[in-house]
Amino acid sequence: MQIPTPEEFLKGYESFREHDPRDAMYEVASFFVSNFWGNFREMSNGLGVLLLTWNQGYYRYGGLSFDELEECLENNWDAIEFFRNREIFSLSESDKVRVKDLFDTFLIALRRIDNKGSDTRSPVAVAKALHLLSPKFFPLWDETIANSYGCNYGSNPSDIFYLFCEKMKTFAETVNKYENNPEDVTILKLIDEYNFTKYTRKWI
Repeated sequence: MQIPTPEEFLKGYESFREHDPRDAMYEVASFFVSNFWGNFREMSNGLGVLLLTWNQGYYRYGGLSFDELEECLENNWDAIEFFRNREIFSLSESDKVRVKDLFDTFLIALRRIDNKGSDTRSPVAVAKALHLLSPKFFPLWDETIANSYGCNYGSNPSDIFYLFCEKMKTFAETVNKYENNPEDVTILKLIDEYNFTKYTRKWI
């Protein structure tokens, strides 16, 4: 895994912010989740704001069930709270089963069902939801980013997500030492901005 130099990392997230200086949907969704923590209905609304914008291509052909998402939050609340205030640096093998179980549960809750009854599931949507619930612990990905780190989630996505978490822990341990990183977002968000810029959009 190639970790960027301080100059490369800076160039990556600064390029992201030049293209999307406000990152408005992320800010709104984060506000809803934080300010309505424990209110499952409002939290599901906040998560939906991000999922229906960042994942609009996926949900275009079938809706997101807010009721299922709300139920998922309530039924998995203990695990969600367990990870809420943790940082990626604390990830250990003892977390693997709980991370995988949470991922698999959200994979069902966030599935897309089209008008023909076809059930499609999105590991990308799950990572976005988990990140909003625990922004310092769960990393973001998309297909291009995942593949760039050797994490093809075509099969066993929860296992692959845990592997990706381990890789992003290693990434974070290095870049967190860089000077002058912005303090207004988590290190995992900065890493995602770099990854999105470099791999998904190829702006750098």
